This record gives sequence, structure tokens and C-alpha cells, in this order.
Amino acid sequence: MFAARNMKFFDEARIEVIAGDGGNGVASFRREKFIPKGGPDGGDGGRGGSIFAIADRNLNTLIDFRYTRIFRAQRGENGRGSDCYGKGGDDMTLRMPVGTVISDLETGEVIADLAHDGAKALIAKGGQGGLGNLHFKSSTNRAPRQCTPGETGERRELRLELKVLADVGLLGMPNAGKSTFIRSVSAARPKVADYPFTTLYPNLGVVRVDNARSFVIADIPGLIEGAAEGAGLGHQFLRHLARTNLLLHIVDIAPFDPAVDPAQEAHSILSELRKYDEALYEKPRWLVINKIDLLPEDERVERIASFLRDYGPVERHFAISAIKGDGCRELTFAIMEHVERMRAAADAVTEDTEVHENPDS
Repeated sequence: MFAARNMKFFDEARIEVIAGDGGNGVASFRREKFIPKGGPDGGDGGRGGSIFAIADRNLNTLIDFRYTRIFRAQRGENGRGSDCYGKGGDDMTLRMPVGTVISDLETGEVIADLAHDGAKALIAKGGQGGLGNLHFKSSTNRAPRQCTPGETGERRELRLELKVLADVGLLGMPNAGKSTFIRSVSAARPKVADYPFTTLYPNLGVVRVDNARSFVIADIPGLIEGAAEGAGLGHQFLRHLARTNLLLHIVDIAPFDPAVDPAQEAHSILSELRKYDEALYEKPRWLVINKIDLLPEDERVERIASFLRDYGPVERHFAISAIKGDGCRELTFAIMEHVERMRAAADAVTEDTEVHENPDS
């Protein structure tokens, strides 16, 4: 879903949107031969153009807003005589990736969350056109000279933040095998190498368990200790796990450095996750013990059991070899069942809400 490797991935942008001003009303009087007292005929000014944001599933990055930062809608035309109203300004529509959250930079207020394809939101309203003197005519004021100027269009500085839409998010240290796992179970092809931080931006993969059932999995750069304070790369992309229904905590059970304690590393990741966002920490989280192919077969069961004792209680755990595919099929089927339950629960809530909002339907 994401851009080709030679295109940079941008998931944040700041822009300024300026809606069009309304056109001014005009004070004018009907002047025709043989009609000496024609009366007022000044028209209203046109409405200023508004600016809308719409979610487009064909976009996957905010790079379009990296260099073009100011967006200005068209101004409404002024009114004219002979009861002529000014033409309204054209609206402007900004296309953004699905999952973009738009917030006011000054107040922090979330203006819109473009969570599905085609979602549309007004982000800057155009000014109303001014009134011509036609509106001020009365039985006691036959020749009004009043007219009003058009309203100023809204002007806002906005923050755009892309949160990718995925059912499952991968969590773990650099080189834990997250990219290898996503390559193993989907058609995504993130970079894989034997050094840390090979993943520099999020990757999405669609996992198909059969022809009619699938889920989306997101891989982000690995976390390291101190990530919540800005160390490493993963903290920049943790927002992309916010929409997921399930986190897979992938742990390297056989690190190259024998002095490294996998259980200790796993707990440091959870600590960073909790510092970053308590709600993210509370999401359903399964433990995936990876690289079991590097363990001698006669030690494998005991090493895994020892790790689980050191790690502590866990909702569910799986032992896999992402590079060889061992255990991956069972894991993906378990994920699919969990995702389907979550989707069914979400659909039930939506239907219940619709019934309460439309009791006569």
C-alpha cells in the first residue's frame, strides 16, 4: 500500500488553509427611461469558496503537503446593480490518505478523522456574501443606501497526521524479525538485513488466510530503550498502531549477543510503549517468540519455557520461525479469528447506534 522505496514516506504535515472571502453587497438604484423612481436594485455578494478534505484510498503518504503548504479558496464576486448577485467562489477539495487526522495547530482540536475512503470534512468555511441595498428597502426607507461587506473566510493552520489503517500491528526491537514475518505471511516486501533499523518507515501487508478472509498487518521501525524520549526511529511511528485491534510483540529468542536477555529486552519494549500511550499499552497483545530455528532442537522446549517464566503472564503466545515459516500458519489463523470477532463486535455497536438514532426506521 505504501509508496515505492525511492519515494519518501511522510506521515506528518503542517498546512495553512484560507477560505474565500464573501463578495461585497452593492448599493445601486434602478435607472431607466420613463421610470424616474425605480428604487434600489443592488445585489448581494457571492459566497466565498470553502475548503474540504476528502479521504482517497489511492494515496498513501502526505508528501503532497510537504512542499505546498498554503491553500487558498476563491473569493466571491461583488454584487452588481439590476438585481445581479455576485458569483460564489469555487470550493477547494484537498485529497488526503485514508487515516489522516486533521487538527487545529493553535488549539489542538481535532477537526476531522478521515477513517474511511470517501470521508469528507469541512476544514475552512467560506465567508457569506454581503447584502445589497435591495434588502434594506422598506415603507419608510424607499431609497436605502446601506449595503454590507462580505464576511472574511476562515483561516486556519492545521496539523495533518497519518495513522495507517491496519488490523494488526507488529511491535519489537530492531532485528527481532518483524519484517521477515510480514514477508513470510503476506505479499509485502520490506527490506530485510542483518543490521538494526532496516525498516525506516511503516509497511503494510495483506494476509489472506483463504479467498474470502484477510486482514491487514502493519510493520513499524523497531523500538529501543528510551524511544518514548525520542531515541531511535520507532517512536515516530507508534501512532500507526493506534487503530489496530491487536498487537504482536515479536521477540528474538536467540540473539547474536549471548549477554542479551530476551525477557529483559521484551520488558523494556513494554515500558516504552506504556510511557508513550497508556491506551496503546492496554490493547490486546500476543507474544510471538521468533527465530526458534536457531535453537538446538533438544534445548528448544526448555529455552522457550524459561523465557516465558522470566517474561511473566501473557494473554497468548506462539513460537515461530519467520524465515522458515514454522508456526506462521497457525498464528495467522488465530489472528484471523480474533480480527473477525472484533469486526463483528464493532458492527453490532454500529447497528445498535443506528437503531437508537433512527427508532422509526
